[in-house]
Amino acid sequence: MVNKENLIHITNMNHSYEFGGETLYVLNNVSITINKGDFIAIVGPSGSGKSTFMNMIGCLDQSNSGSYLFDGQAIERMNDRQLALIRNQKIGFIFQNFNLLSKLSALENVELPLSYRGLSQKERRDMATEVLREVGLEERMNHLPTQLSGGQQQRVAIARALAGKPDILLADEPTGALDQKTGREILDLMKKLHKEGHTIILITHDSNIAKEATRVVRIEDGCLSEEGGMPNGNVSINQNGNKKYS
Repeated sequence: MVNKENLIHITNMNHSYEFGGETLYVLNNVSITINKGDFIAIVGPSGSGKSTFMNMIGCLDQSNSGSYLFDGQAIERMNDRQLALIRNQKIGFIFQNFNLLSKLSALENVELPLSYRGLSQKERRDMATEVLREVGLEERMNHLPTQLSGGQQQRVAIARALAGKPDILLADEPTGALDQKTGREILDLMKKLHKEGHTIILITHDSNIAKEATRVVRIEDGCLSEEGGMPNGNVSINQNGNKKYS
């Protein structure tokens, strides 16, 4: 059942690819509800379907069948322009390899997505400065990515994701390119952001990292199961289909 607290409501999502004359089934009748304020980890090994599922959640790709409601809007009915607006305004992306532009300063990297919203230069600068302070980079905002450590670059990426005040932060292996100590610092920052009210979806292959979230959902062979059971019907699992691999 959908209610005003449901930010994401996915029902019976399926997705497959044609490869080498064969059909590869990657998502298998997946259903999940993610509520406002959740900190949810989606964990699974390579080939489990988690990257494909991340692309679906992030509106980077669309499923073959099933329904996806994002804040009450039917994603499968949207055109490319509408999907681009969802990605720009409602989803903050955090990537494993940071995806910063090397010739732009930290401040300019954070400002860049805001330029597509028609904001004035002052508005963009003020918003970017605010979030860089929030992630602890007030003294480094005029540095280029090559002048920053890996952890600082990831903080810039998090600030960029936060700048537009999105409905969710979608983090794809955010500690994957970092050493253990720096990764711990980034996880602590994400937990802090969650406590401040942000909705976070964390994609990871590492069960120990997943345990930092308040909900853990495992994906394997394109099917979902929530660790500790299925509270409130938030996850349904396809138990009747054949085992299918991505």
